[in-house]
Amino acid sequence: MNPSASGWIDKFGQIVTNSTVVYSNFNDLYRSLCTTGFIYGIHVKWLHFIPITHTPTEDENAKANLISALYFTYLLEKKDYNYANFIDLTIRFYEALDINSSFFDKVFTGSKASNKLEAILKSRVFLEDNLINKTFGSSVTNTLLFVDVLLFKRFLKEEKNLKKYAEELEYILINLVHHTLNSKQQQKYDERLSYLFIASLSFLPDDYHHFDAHYRERLVNKFSAEVYQYLMDIICVTAWEDLTLDYKESEFVFGIAKDLNLEENKVKKSIEKVAVFFKENAKKIPHLKDHNLAEKFYENTSKFANKLILRNSKRLQKELAESKELVALISKSTTTNLSVEEKRKVQNQLLDIFKSIPSLAIFMLPGGAILLPIFIKLIPKLLPSSFDENRIEE
Repeated sequence: MNPSASGWIDKFGQIVTNSTVVYSNFNDLYRSLCTTGFIYGIHVKWLHFIPITHTPTEDENAKANLISALYFTYLLEKKDYNYANFIDLTIRFYEALDINSSFFDKVFTGSKASNKLEAILKSRVFLEDNLINKTFGSSVTNTLLFVDVLLFKRFLKEEKNLKKYAEELEYILINLVHHTLNSKQQQKYDERLSYLFIASLSFLPDDYHHFDAHYRERLVNKFSAEVYQYLMDIICVTAWEDLTLDYKESEFVFGIAKDLNLEENKVKKSIEKVAVFFKENAKKIPHLKDHNLAEKFYENTSKFANKLILRNSKRLQKELAESKELVALISKSTTTNLSVEEKRKVQNQLLDIFKSIPSLAIFMLPGGAILLPIFIKLIPKLLPSSFDENRIEE
């Protein structure tokens, strides 16, 4: 499945309806989503039942886990295995929250329900931010996507006052993050983490983006047990993001736990669970990376080039098949150094290939040639299956 290409919602439907995966209750689903990082807003992988046809990007993991969480929540609440009904109700849910896709997505997706849902989920995953932040920032992926799942669960039970409930939940969330960070010794990652959470807010009006001391009063007897567990996990993530938990942070965390009416052992389990996740995935967590601007720019551009190459693999295969000298030189480079003239031939012929594929125009830009090693590295991956992951098998 390829969540970056058209048709992935239908492909997911084929995969999930033919799978044997079962969640006995919402807590079971929640625990599985914790292992992917989806609960924590750190999207490192997707659920195991979805086949991996290429290395998923952060946003692709987020899309796959969001649709999975929504679908299994729907099954648990409605006991309805009709996938078309699920799509229609999910669209109605987002419309109730006034969540719509962009104008251009509306123009190009047409009227098909699954295509409309693709556009909506795309708008939920990617943060609305300026181009500079998208180029140099640590992440452009929504860190609060699980809020959608909690709201969907409530929507399936009762549809009234959904927007007001969403605003209240985000108000509590952002205040918990803010006061958790303030309970810590200041760390270099704190400002970055706070920015990610604030940028991910969707339902609070702009004039509500403030913090006050009364948020704890609004915690008591306001939300479900699932919401309280999620709030505690977000607190633990916020407190643990520097890979430590000092005495002051611990005191604050256990104090909030009393407001949430959570037992001490549940809090300890949340802390342990988050600690294990951070230990296993520290190198994959965007806001813990401390690169300079040049490194960030190259990293983000490289990811973009990587995706473009893999998405155009069929056409690249054809072009390479017609460039026997180029393939021979690339093969030679794996066993011996090429001469200056041979290197020039490789570069010129590769750039000629990219001219024939408009979406790879990034290589033609000034400095684009530095990305050529990425292409050469990916050549073995250019297999027929890598460009058509969303084809529905008859």
